[in-house]
Amino acid sequence: MAHWFHRNPFKATAPVSFNLYGVATTNAAAKICNDLRSTRIKLLELFTDVNCNMEIMKSAVDGYFSLLQGFIASLDGTTKENKLRFIQNFKWTDTLQGNTVSAQQDAIFELASMEFNIALWHTKYASRLAGKEDVTVDEAKDVHRSLRTAAGIFKHIKDNDVSRLVTMPEKGKDLESRVLDTYVVQCQAEAQEVTIARAIELKHNPGLIAALAYETAIFYQKADHILTTLDPSYTGKWRKYLQLKHSFYLAYTYCYHGQTLLVSDKCGEAIRSLQEAEKYYSKAETLCQEYRQTKGPGSTAKPSEHLFFRKLGAYVRNTLEKCQRENGFIYFQKVPPEAPQLELKANYGLVDAQPWELPELGAMWSQELYAAFDITRGPKDDKAKVKEEEVKPVKEPDLKPQVDTGCSVS
Repeated sequence: MAHWFHRNPFKATAPVSFNLYGVATTNAAAKICNDLRSTRIKLLELFTDVNCNMEIMKSAVDGYFSLLQGFIASLDGTTKENKLRFIQNFKWTDTLQGNTVSAQQDAIFELASMEFNIALWHTKYASRLAGKEDVTVDEAKDVHRSLRTAAGIFKHIKDNDVSRLVTMPEKGKDLESRVLDTYVVQCQAEAQEVTIARAIELKHNPGLIAALAYETAIFYQKADHILTTLDPSYTGKWRKYLQLKHSFYLAYTYCYHGQTLLVSDKCGEAIRSLQEAEKYYSKAETLCQEYRQTKGPGSTAKPSEHLFFRKLGAYVRNTLEKCQRENGFIYFQKVPPEAPQLELKANYGLVDAQPWELPELGAMWSQELYAAFDITRGPKDDKAKVKEEEVKPVKEPDLKPQVDTGCSVS
Protein backbone atom coordinates (compact mmCIF):
# COMPACT_ATOMS: atom_id res chain seq x y z
CA MET A 1 0.00 0.00 0.00
CA ALA A 2 2.70 2.46 1.14
CA HIS A 3 0.39 5.49 1.13
CA TRP A 4 1.46 8.84 2.55
CA PHE A 5 -0.77 11.30 4.38
CA HIS A 6 -0.14 14.79 5.77
CA ARG A 7 -0.67 14.93 9.53
CA ASN A 8 -0.98 17.97 11.79
CA PRO A 9 0.50 17.77 15.32
CA PHE A 10 -1.39 16.72 18.43
CA LYS A 11 -2.94 19.31 20.72
CA ALA A 12 -0.96 19.81 23.93
CA THR A 13 -2.64 20.22 27.29
CA ALA A 14 -1.80 21.17 30.85
CA PRO A 15 -2.03 18.47 33.53
CA VAL A 16 -5.29 18.48 35.47
CA SER A 17 -5.26 17.34 39.08
CA PHE A 18 -9.03 17.31 39.75
CA ASN A 19 -8.02 18.02 43.34
CA LEU A 20 -11.34 19.41 44.52
CA TYR A 21 -10.37 19.56 48.18
CA GLY A 22 -13.24 20.98 50.17
CA VAL A 23 -15.75 20.40 47.39
CA ALA A 24 -15.46 16.61 47.43
CA THR A 25 -16.90 15.93 50.87
CA THR A 26 -16.68 12.11 50.98
CA ASN A 27 -14.05 9.47 50.27
CA ALA A 28 -16.08 8.26 47.27
CA ALA A 29 -16.12 11.78 45.81
CA ALA A 30 -12.37 12.15 46.37
CA LYS A 31 -11.76 8.76 44.75
CA ILE A 32 -13.63 9.64 41.58
CA CYS A 33 -11.48 12.78 41.30
CA ASN A 34 -8.35 10.64 41.61
CA ASP A 35 -9.73 8.25 38.99
CA LEU A 36 -10.39 11.17 36.63
CA ARG A 37 -6.80 12.31 37.00
CA SER A 38 -5.30 8.84 36.43
CA THR A 39 -7.51 7.89 33.47
CA ARG A 40 -6.76 11.24 31.82
CA ILE A 41 -3.02 10.71 32.22
CA LYS A 42 -3.30 7.20 30.79
CA LEU A 43 -5.24 8.41 27.76
CA LEU A 44 -2.76 11.20 27.03
CA GLU A 45 0.16 8.75 27.23
CA LEU A 46 -1.45 6.47 24.65
CA PHE A 47 -1.48 9.21 22.00
CA THR A 48 2.28 8.81 21.57
CA ASP A 49 2.54 5.08 22.29
CA VAL A 50 3.49 3.32 19.01
CA ASN A 51 2.16 0.02 20.40
CA CYS A 52 -1.35 1.37 20.96
CA ASN A 53 -4.10 -0.02 18.72
CA MET A 54 -7.78 0.84 18.31
CA GLU A 55 -8.94 -1.60 20.99
CA ILE A 56 -6.51 -0.23 23.60
CA MET A 57 -7.46 3.34 22.66
CA LYS A 58 -11.19 2.62 22.93
CA SER A 59 -10.76 1.14 26.40
CA ALA A 60 -8.86 4.22 27.61
CA VAL A 61 -11.37 6.60 25.99
CA ASP A 62 -14.30 4.80 27.61
CA GLY A 63 -12.51 4.84 30.97
CA TYR A 64 -11.97 8.60 31.00
CA PHE A 65 -15.14 9.81 29.30
CA SER A 66 -17.44 7.63 31.41
CA LEU A 67 -16.07 9.50 34.44
CA LEU A 68 -15.90 12.95 32.83
CA GLN A 69 -19.58 12.79 31.95
CA GLY A 70 -20.25 13.07 35.66
CA PHE A 71 -19.16 16.70 35.24
CA ILE A 72 -21.48 17.24 32.25
CA ALA A 73 -24.63 15.08 32.40
CA SER A 74 -27.62 15.92 34.56
CA LEU A 75 -27.31 13.78 37.68
CA ASP A 76 -29.85 15.26 40.11
CA GLY A 77 -32.97 14.20 38.26
CA THR A 78 -33.59 17.69 36.84
CA THR A 79 -32.76 19.50 33.59
CA LYS A 80 -30.48 21.95 35.38
CA GLU A 81 -26.86 22.43 34.33
CA ASN A 82 -24.45 20.05 36.04
CA LYS A 83 -23.03 21.97 39.01
CA LEU A 84 -19.55 20.54 38.38
CA ARG A 85 -19.27 21.60 34.75
CA PHE A 86 -17.50 24.92 35.44
CA ILE A 87 -15.45 23.99 38.50
CA GLN A 88 -12.23 22.86 36.78
CA ASN A 89 -10.03 24.84 34.37
CA PHE A 90 -8.64 23.16 31.22
CA LYS A 91 -5.87 24.36 28.92
CA TRP A 92 -5.20 23.16 25.35
CA THR A 93 -3.11 24.34 22.42
CA ASP A 94 -4.34 24.31 18.81
CA THR A 95 -2.94 22.11 16.06
CA LEU A 96 -2.59 24.94 13.53
CA GLN A 97 -1.63 27.94 15.63
CA GLY A 98 1.47 26.60 17.35
CA ASN A 99 1.83 26.84 21.10
CA THR A 100 -0.97 29.37 21.56
CA VAL A 101 -2.97 28.18 24.56
CA SER A 102 -6.74 28.32 24.88
CA ALA A 103 -8.23 27.95 28.37
CA GLN A 104 -11.81 27.44 29.46
CA GLN A 105 -13.26 26.52 32.81
CA ASP A 106 -15.71 24.17 31.16
CA ALA A 107 -15.86 20.36 31.11
CA ILE A 108 -17.38 20.42 27.61
CA PHE A 109 -14.28 22.27 26.37
CA GLU A 110 -12.22 19.44 27.82
CA LEU A 111 -14.51 16.85 26.23
CA ALA A 112 -14.33 18.40 22.76
CA SER A 113 -10.57 19.01 22.93
CA MET A 114 -9.84 15.47 24.05
CA GLU A 115 -12.16 14.09 21.36
CA PHE A 116 -10.22 16.13 18.82
CA ASN A 117 -6.96 14.50 19.88
CA ILE A 118 -8.59 11.06 19.79
CA ALA A 119 -9.69 11.71 16.20
CA LEU A 120 -6.18 12.89 15.33
CA TRP A 121 -4.76 9.71 16.88
CA HIS A 122 -6.99 7.62 14.60
CA THR A 123 -5.66 9.49 11.55
CA LYS A 124 -2.06 9.00 12.67
CA TYR A 125 -2.67 5.32 13.44
CA ALA A 126 -4.13 4.87 9.94
CA SER A 127 -1.15 6.67 8.42
CA ARG A 128 1.31 4.47 10.29
CA LEU A 129 -0.40 1.29 9.07
CA ALA A 130 -0.83 2.53 5.50
CA GLY A 131 2.87 3.38 5.26
CA LYS A 132 4.02 -0.17 5.93
CA GLU A 133 5.82 -2.29 3.33
CA ASP A 134 3.28 -5.11 3.31
CA VAL A 135 -0.27 -4.29 4.30
CA THR A 136 -2.57 -7.25 4.92
CA VAL A 137 -6.26 -7.19 4.13
CA ASP A 138 -7.06 -6.90 7.84
CA GLU A 139 -4.65 -3.98 8.24
CA ALA A 140 -6.16 -2.25 5.20
CA LYS A 141 -9.58 -2.66 6.82
CA ASP A 142 -8.18 -1.11 10.03
CA VAL A 143 -6.83 1.87 8.05
CA HIS A 144 -10.24 2.32 6.43
CA ARG A 145 -12.13 1.93 9.72
CA SER A 146 -9.79 4.23 11.63
CA LEU A 147 -10.20 7.03 9.07
CA ARG A 148 -13.99 6.66 9.06
CA THR A 149 -13.96 6.72 12.87
CA ALA A 150 -11.86 9.90 12.87
CA ALA A 151 -14.30 11.54 10.46
CA GLY A 152 -17.17 10.54 12.74
CA ILE A 153 -15.48 12.02 15.82
CA PHE A 154 -14.70 15.34 14.11
CA LYS A 155 -18.32 15.48 12.92
CA HIS A 156 -19.59 14.64 16.42
CA ILE A 157 -17.58 17.52 17.90
CA LYS A 158 -19.06 19.97 15.39
CA ASP A 159 -22.65 18.73 15.62
CA ASN A 160 -22.90 17.98 19.35
CA ASP A 161 -20.22 19.77 21.41
CA VAL A 162 -19.30 23.15 19.94
CA SER A 163 -22.78 24.66 20.21
CA ARG A 164 -22.80 23.84 23.93
CA LEU A 165 -19.63 25.80 24.70
CA VAL A 166 -20.07 29.05 26.60
CA THR A 167 -17.13 30.60 24.73
CA MET A 168 -17.28 29.97 20.99
CA PRO A 169 -14.03 29.04 19.17
CA GLU A 170 -12.09 31.85 17.52
CA LYS A 171 -11.32 31.88 13.79
CA GLY A 172 -8.95 29.09 12.78
CA LYS A 173 -9.02 27.33 16.17
CA ASP A 174 -9.36 23.56 16.21
CA LEU A 175 -13.01 23.60 17.31
CA GLU A 176 -14.04 26.15 14.67
CA SER A 177 -16.44 24.73 12.06
CA ARG A 178 -14.19 25.25 9.03
CA VAL A 179 -11.31 23.36 10.61
CA LEU A 180 -13.57 20.51 11.72
CA ASP A 181 -15.24 20.31 8.31
CA THR A 182 -11.85 20.09 6.60
CA TYR A 183 -10.76 17.23 8.83
CA VAL A 184 -14.01 15.35 8.15
CA VAL A 185 -13.69 15.64 4.37
CA GLN A 186 -9.97 14.82 4.39
CA CYS A 187 -10.59 11.64 6.39
CA GLN A 188 -13.31 10.58 3.94
CA ALA A 189 -10.98 11.21 0.99
CA GLU A 190 -8.14 9.24 2.56
CA ALA A 191 -10.43 6.32 3.34
CA GLN A 192 -11.43 6.28 -0.32
CA GLU A 193 -7.76 6.10 -1.23
CA VAL A 194 -7.72 2.75 0.55
CA THR A 195 -10.76 1.66 -1.45
CA ILE A 196 -9.06 2.68 -4.70
CA ALA A 197 -5.90 0.75 -3.81
CA ARG A 198 -8.02 -2.33 -3.15
CA ALA A 199 -9.95 -1.91 -6.42
CA ILE A 200 -6.71 -1.63 -8.41
CA GLU A 201 -5.18 -4.63 -6.64
CA LEU A 202 -8.20 -6.77 -7.51
CA LYS A 203 -8.27 -5.42 -11.09
CA HIS A 204 -11.79 -4.06 -10.88
CA ASN A 205 -13.44 -2.39 -13.86
CA PRO A 206 -11.45 0.73 -14.89
CA GLY A 207 -14.73 2.67 -15.01
CA LEU A 208 -15.30 2.00 -11.30
CA ILE A 209 -11.73 3.01 -10.44
CA ALA A 210 -12.04 6.21 -12.51
CA ALA A 211 -15.31 7.12 -10.79
CA LEU A 212 -13.87 6.48 -7.30
CA ALA A 213 -10.76 8.52 -8.11
CA TYR A 214 -12.93 11.36 -9.39
CA GLU A 215 -15.07 11.38 -6.22
CA THR A 216 -11.86 11.35 -4.14
CA ALA A 217 -10.40 14.28 -6.11
CA ILE A 218 -13.62 16.22 -5.48
CA PHE A 219 -13.33 15.51 -1.74
CA TYR A 220 -9.80 16.96 -1.68
CA GLN A 221 -10.91 19.99 -3.69
CA LYS A 222 -13.77 20.56 -1.24
CA ALA A 223 -11.44 20.31 1.77
CA ASP A 224 -9.04 22.82 0.21
CA HIS A 225 -11.88 25.21 -0.59
CA ILE A 226 -13.06 25.19 3.04
CA LEU A 227 -9.67 26.53 4.17
CA THR A 228 -9.52 29.43 1.69
CA THR A 229 -10.95 31.92 4.19
CA LEU A 230 -8.43 31.08 6.92
CA ASP A 231 -4.96 32.57 7.42
CA PRO A 232 -2.48 30.97 4.96
CA SER A 233 0.33 31.36 7.51
CA TYR A 234 -1.05 28.32 9.34
CA THR A 235 -3.10 26.61 6.61
CA GLY A 236 -0.71 26.97 3.66
CA LYS A 237 1.12 23.66 4.10
CA TRP A 238 -2.11 21.77 4.75
CA ARG A 239 -3.68 23.29 1.63
CA LYS A 240 -0.71 22.28 -0.54
CA TYR A 241 -1.29 18.69 0.57
CA LEU A 242 -4.97 18.86 -0.31
CA GLN A 243 -4.19 20.45 -3.68
CA LEU A 244 -1.56 17.89 -4.64
CA LYS A 245 -3.90 15.03 -3.73
CA HIS A 246 -6.65 16.66 -5.82
CA SER A 247 -4.36 16.79 -8.86
CA PHE A 248 -3.01 13.31 -8.16
CA TYR A 249 -6.47 11.72 -8.17
CA LEU A 250 -7.54 13.67 -11.24
CA ALA A 251 -4.53 12.06 -12.95
CA TYR A 252 -5.83 8.69 -11.73
CA THR A 253 -9.29 9.58 -13.03
CA TYR A 254 -8.20 10.49 -16.55
CA CYS A 255 -5.83 7.52 -16.71
CA TYR A 256 -8.49 4.93 -15.93
CA HIS A 257 -11.16 6.81 -17.88
CA GLY A 258 -8.86 6.58 -20.88
CA GLN A 259 -8.76 2.80 -20.50
CA THR A 260 -12.56 2.73 -20.48
CA LEU A 261 -12.62 4.77 -23.69
CA LEU A 262 -10.10 2.46 -25.35
CA VAL A 263 -12.20 -0.60 -24.54
CA SER A 264 -15.11 1.22 -26.22
CA ASP A 265 -12.95 1.70 -29.35
CA LYS A 266 -12.68 5.44 -28.75
CA CYS A 267 -8.91 5.48 -29.10
CA GLY A 268 -8.58 9.15 -30.04
CA GLU A 269 -10.53 10.22 -26.96
CA ALA A 270 -8.54 7.74 -24.87
CA ILE A 271 -5.28 9.39 -25.97
CA ARG A 272 -6.67 12.82 -25.06
CA SER A 273 -7.75 11.51 -21.66
CA LEU A 274 -4.26 10.12 -21.02
CA GLN A 275 -2.71 13.41 -22.06
CA GLU A 276 -4.91 15.10 -19.45
CA ALA A 277 -3.72 12.53 -16.92
CA GLU A 278 -0.12 13.47 -17.73
CA LYS A 279 -0.96 17.14 -17.24
CA TYR A 280 -2.45 16.61 -13.79
CA TYR A 281 0.33 14.25 -12.74
CA SER A 282 2.89 16.91 -13.70
CA LYS A 283 0.90 19.49 -11.72
CA ALA A 284 0.90 17.13 -8.71
CA GLU A 285 4.69 16.80 -8.98
CA THR A 286 5.03 20.58 -8.88
CA LEU A 287 2.72 20.79 -5.87
CA CYS A 288 4.81 18.13 -4.11
CA GLN A 289 7.84 20.42 -4.36
CA GLU A 290 5.80 23.40 -3.18
CA TYR A 291 4.50 21.35 -0.26
CA ARG A 292 8.06 20.56 0.86
CA GLN A 293 9.03 24.24 0.68
CA THR A 294 5.95 25.62 2.44
CA LYS A 295 6.39 26.36 6.12
CA GLY A 296 3.67 25.48 8.59
CA PRO A 297 2.49 22.87 11.08
CA GLY A 298 2.34 19.25 10.10
CA SER A 299 4.50 16.42 8.89
CA THR A 300 7.29 17.12 6.41
CA ALA A 301 7.90 14.53 3.72
CA LYS A 302 8.87 14.04 0.08
CA PRO A 303 5.59 12.70 -1.34
CA SER A 304 6.84 12.63 -4.95
CA GLU A 305 9.47 10.07 -3.89
CA HIS A 306 6.93 7.63 -2.48
CA LEU A 307 6.46 4.61 -4.70
CA PHE A 308 2.66 4.88 -4.82
CA PHE A 309 3.18 8.33 -6.35
CA ARG A 310 5.90 7.32 -8.81
CA LYS A 311 4.00 4.21 -9.93
CA LEU A 312 1.12 6.30 -11.21
CA GLY A 313 3.44 8.41 -13.35
CA ALA A 314 4.89 5.31 -15.00
CA TYR A 315 1.43 3.79 -15.43
CA VAL A 316 0.08 6.93 -17.14
CA ARG A 317 3.02 7.04 -19.56
CA ASN A 318 2.80 3.34 -20.40
CA THR A 319 -0.97 3.50 -20.94
CA LEU A 320 -0.65 6.57 -23.17
CA GLU A 321 2.04 4.85 -25.26
CA LYS A 322 -0.19 1.80 -25.61
CA CYS A 323 -3.12 3.94 -26.82
CA GLN A 324 -0.88 5.75 -29.31
CA ARG A 325 0.42 2.45 -30.69
CA GLU A 326 -3.11 1.08 -31.07
CA ASN A 327 -4.21 4.25 -32.81
CA GLY A 328 -1.29 4.04 -35.22
CA PHE A 329 -2.01 0.39 -36.10
CA ILE A 330 -5.77 -0.01 -35.83
CA TYR A 331 -7.96 3.02 -35.19
CA PHE A 332 -6.36 6.01 -36.98
CA GLN A 333 -8.65 8.36 -35.04
CA LYS A 334 -8.10 12.08 -34.52
CA VAL A 335 -7.21 13.21 -31.03
CA PRO A 336 -9.80 15.77 -29.83
CA PRO A 337 -8.43 19.19 -28.82
CA GLU A 338 -10.52 19.21 -25.65
CA ALA A 339 -10.31 16.76 -22.75
CA PRO A 340 -13.29 14.41 -22.41
CA GLN A 341 -16.10 15.58 -20.14
CA LEU A 342 -16.14 13.67 -16.87
CA GLU A 343 -19.62 12.47 -16.03
CA LEU A 344 -18.51 9.89 -13.52
CA LYS A 345 -20.49 8.76 -10.50
CA ALA A 346 -19.30 5.96 -8.26
CA ASN A 347 -22.07 3.64 -7.08
CA TYR A 348 -19.76 1.64 -4.82
CA GLY A 349 -16.90 2.35 -2.43
CA LEU A 350 -17.95 5.84 -1.31
CA VAL A 351 -17.08 6.62 2.30
CA ASP A 352 -19.30 8.15 4.98
CA ALA A 353 -18.17 9.18 8.44
CA GLN A 354 -18.65 6.42 11.01
CA PRO A 355 -21.19 7.68 13.60
CA TRP A 356 -19.50 8.12 16.96
CA GLU A 357 -21.12 8.19 20.37
CA LEU A 358 -19.82 8.84 23.85
CA PRO A 359 -19.66 5.93 26.30
CA GLU A 360 -22.38 5.71 28.90
CA LEU A 361 -22.05 7.49 32.21
CA GLY A 362 -19.87 5.44 34.57
CA ALA A 363 -21.77 3.14 36.93
CA MET A 364 -19.97 4.67 39.92
CA TRP A 365 -21.81 7.94 39.41
CA SER A 366 -25.09 8.27 41.33
CA GLN A 367 -27.26 11.02 42.72
CA GLU A 368 -25.77 10.30 46.15
CA LEU A 369 -22.21 10.69 44.87
CA TYR A 370 -23.15 13.82 42.93
CA ALA A 371 -24.66 15.32 46.08
CA ALA A 372 -21.35 14.68 47.89
CA PHE A 373 -19.79 17.54 45.88
CA ASP A 374 -20.53 20.83 47.65
CA ILE A 375 -19.56 23.67 45.29
CA THR A 376 -20.66 26.34 47.79
CA ARG A 377 -17.58 25.57 49.84
CA GLY A 378 -15.16 26.21 46.96
CA PRO A 379 -11.95 24.24 46.43
CA LYS A 380 -9.11 24.91 48.87
CA ASP A 381 -5.79 26.26 47.56
CA ASP A 382 -3.77 23.72 45.65
CA LYS A 383 -0.03 24.24 46.16
CA ALA A 384 0.69 22.40 42.90
CA LYS A 385 -1.60 24.68 40.88
CA VAL A 386 1.16 26.71 39.18
CA LYS A 387 3.03 23.60 38.10
CA GLU A 388 -0.14 21.94 36.82
CA GLU A 389 -0.99 24.83 34.51
CA GLU A 390 2.18 24.39 32.44
CA VAL A 391 1.49 23.27 28.85
CA LYS A 392 4.33 21.27 27.28
CA PRO A 393 4.38 20.41 23.56
CA VAL A 394 3.57 16.80 22.72
CA LYS A 395 6.73 14.92 21.77
CA GLU A 396 5.54 12.55 19.07
CA PRO A 397 7.55 9.41 18.22
CA ASP A 398 10.06 9.84 15.40
CA LEU A 399 8.90 7.14 13.02
CA LYS A 400 11.38 6.60 10.19
CA PRO A 401 9.85 5.91 6.77
CA GLN A 402 9.95 2.23 5.91
CA VAL A 403 11.62 0.95 2.79
CA ASP A 404 8.95 0.96 0.10
CA THR A 405 8.98 -2.26 -1.87
CA GLY A 406 5.97 -1.35 -3.94
CA CYS A 407 3.70 -3.96 -2.37
CA SER A 408 0.07 -3.03 -2.28
CA VAL A 409 -2.89 -4.42 -0.36
CA SER A 410 -2.49 -8.18 -0.33
